[in-house]
Amino acid sequence: MPVTQSDIALAHHLADAAGAVIRGYFRQPAGLEIKEDRSPVTLADREAEAAMRRLIEAERSGDGIVGEEYGTKDGVTNRRWVLDPIDGTHSFTAGRAIFGTLIALVEDGWPVLGVIDQPVQRERWIGVAGRPTTFNGTPVRTRACPQLEGAVMATTSPHYFGEDAALRYLALTAATSGGHNRMTPIYGGDCYNYGLLASGQIDLVCESGLKLHDFAALVPVAEGAGGRMCDWNGDPLTTDSDGHVLAIGDPARVDDVLEALHRVHD
Repeated sequence: MPVTQSDIALAHHLADAAGAVIRGYFRQPAGLEIKEDRSPVTLADREAEAAMRRLIEAERSGDGIVGEEYGTKDGVTNRRWVLDPIDGTHSFTAGRAIFGTLIALVEDGWPVLGVIDQPVQRERWIGVAGRPTTFNGTPVRTRACPQLEGAVMATTSPHYFGEDAALRYLALTAATSGGHNRMTPIYGGDCYNYGLLASGQIDLVCESGLKLHDFAALVPVAEGAGGRMCDWNGDPLTTDSDGHVLAIGDPARVDDVLEALHRVHD
């Protein structure tokens, strides 16, 4: 079933509802807790997701919901709304406006609609399969990257990589830097990095250990802007993906990125 204007309108309403909650807590006491998986959560996370779930249940009662804070609600359709109310809770609690709300519509396991919303700066990227990505309503494009050396790469934190993934990541870092220590990746940013990639500000994002709610919304945004998203083997991202994620602004660099990642075991 193609994404409809009604679906897009609902995605905007979800982002508006989450943003209204989040802005009220930004740089205010937000009831920080640490979950069993050692990740942080705040009242803003929980209340923003609850607000979005209420809207979905009112307007799309047959669709499933997957949320970071309140889990999975099964539906009767082949569609699921995937929600991450605050992607980048560390940044949110530190008062840094580089977190975002992620909203995705997944159909038969494939992300077909995605929203990256930065509610404090009121910046919103929306991607829909088969349509150009927009930033605050204006179409955006990724930029050309003539070679991997010198590419601007971002990742949330190298501490999120396991031992093998870290070796691969360092090999990719070496390829982008050309061996020059001054060419270091951009750290921090979570989902915000993918919006910047869609807008042509950076060239590459490399991450490991992401869950569906972390990456589903990113796929339509990056790809609708002309980029490519895949796992570390070059395969498309679906609900079955393992969380090793690449976003590459210029698809001409995909083979170079994959070669660099796997060079460590050659």
